[in-house]
Parts: sequence; structure tokens; C-alpha cells
Amino acid sequence: MSDLAQPAPRTFKLTLAYDGADFSGWQIQPGEPTIQGELQAALGRVTGESPLPQGSGRTDAGVHALAQVASFELQANIPHENLLRALNRTLPSAIRIIHSRTVRSTFHARHSALAKTYEYRVFRETICPPFLARYVYACPWPMDVDALQRSAHLFEGRHNFLSFAATDPDLTTRTADCQHERAQDTIEPTALSQTAIRTIYSSTWEQKETEAGALLVYRVRGSGFLHHMVRNLVGTMLDIGRGRIPVDEIPKILAARSRSAAGPTAPAQGLFLHSVEYPTQEENDPTA
Repeated sequence: MSDLAQPAPRTFKLTLAYDGADFSGWQIQPGEPTIQGELQAALGRVTGESPLPQGSGRTDAGVHALAQVASFELQANIPHENLLRALNRTLPSAIRIIHSRTVRSTFHARHSALAKTYEYRVFRETICPPFLARYVYACPWPMDVDALQRSAHLFEGRHNFLSFAATDPDLTTRTADCQHERAQDTIEPTALSQTAIRTIYSSTWEQKETEAGALLVYRVRGSGFLHHMVRNLVGTMLDIGRGRIPVDEIPKILAARSRSAAGPTAPAQGLFLHSVEYPTQEENDPTA
């Protein structure tokens, strides 16, 4: 008697939204609540399998996502729409699957990504409402918005962003308000100089009026981002907006390729992974 042939595993692509305030980032860490760990555990409860979901990027502790992407293989013969509903029933309420589909076996959430967009939110009023504090950087000091915008455009194009990269998350200065000190991150230039080149397609600031008060929103779209890169860009630009760094220092900071040349690291809670882009051909599942 021969064993019944096992069905071929299928590759799933999930799009997740999450409130990262109470999690230690995306990547699994022993004894810490993480998005990847919660998703893996939920898959085990729903399907009996525990693949390690691969994310489009490793968001840090306290960082949020509007549309993080994860991929993994499952042997279970479960329709993607049923998987979405089952996972949302068992995941913590701070994590939601907003889309599920099967894709080609060659698809990988990180390796297949073409571009990512991040958004950083700065609250501009004197008093930040408590229900908003987990999702913005409260920074009410006077700000030259025109200087912010001019500095943001200087990051567009292909550059070496070593001055805006951190290698050790434990060295990042955590801050509660705009009175932060310059981050003490240290980088070994020889380790990252050849891998710190990225292309930024767009980099802009926008002023928004909400029911809670005025916001400044930074949105950046690029081919990829180094560890803490967006938060370091924001911290530097906010120093420019406050008159601490001249706009024309940006080319010099980029050329220095040293973390000490740039401004401080903006706090995690204002950062959102906005969206991730992929080639259409890798997302099309020929078996669907």
C-alpha cells in the first residue's frame, strides 16, 4: 500500500495592520511579544503548522504598520479567505490581517519587494491628547516648514545613507519630547559602506489639520531603508526645522558617511510602515 501523495505546499501572502506600541518589533525575540511571533503562533492554532512568516521588513519596537506584508508556505488545504477570518479570530486585537491571497512559490515578502513607503507623524499642538500619544511624536516647538520641505527633497535620488543608519538597536537614544540629545549610535564604516546605498523616489512633508490638532506628516518612498534610517532622517530634518542645522548641511552629512554627522533619532511611536510594492508577475498564482 502506497502513501497518499501530499498536496504541494502553497505560498501565502498576508497584508497586516498593527499597533506596535505594546510589541518588541516584528522579529521574534525570546520572552518578548512580537508581531512575527504572534502570527506564527496563530498559524499554529489555526492550521496545525507553524511556518516562520517572512516580513517585508523588521519594524522596530513601538513602530506601527498600515500594510506590512508577510509570506510563508502552508501544506493545509485552507482557502485564503478562510485563513484571514480564522487568524483574525485568534490574533490579538492590535494585529489584523487585512488581506490574504495565494501567490507564486517564488514570492518572498522581503526579497521580492520593489519599493516601500514609510510615514512619520509629528503632532504640533502644545498638549498631545493621551489617546493620540502612542501614534505621534509630540513636538510643539516653532518649526520652519519650508526648511523641512527643502531638506526632504535633498534626500531624493541615489545616495549612500550610512550617516543615517544604526547597527545596534540597544545604542539608540530613547526620547520623550523634542528636547532629545544627539543619538550616540556608532557605525563601522567598513561594514556598511558598500551596502548603505539606497534610492529615494520621493521625500516630502505635508501639513494636516485633524480633529485632535495640527500634524506634520513626512512620507518617504524608496527602494529600501537601513536600520533606523527613516527615524534618523526625521530627527535630522526636525533639527533643521528648528534652526539647529542649516539646510545646506545635508549634502555634507551624506558625504560624511558617519552617524555622528547627522541629527538625533526620532522616537519610534510616530513611524508607520505605509505600504510595500511588488512585481505583478510574482503575485499572480497560476493555481488560483
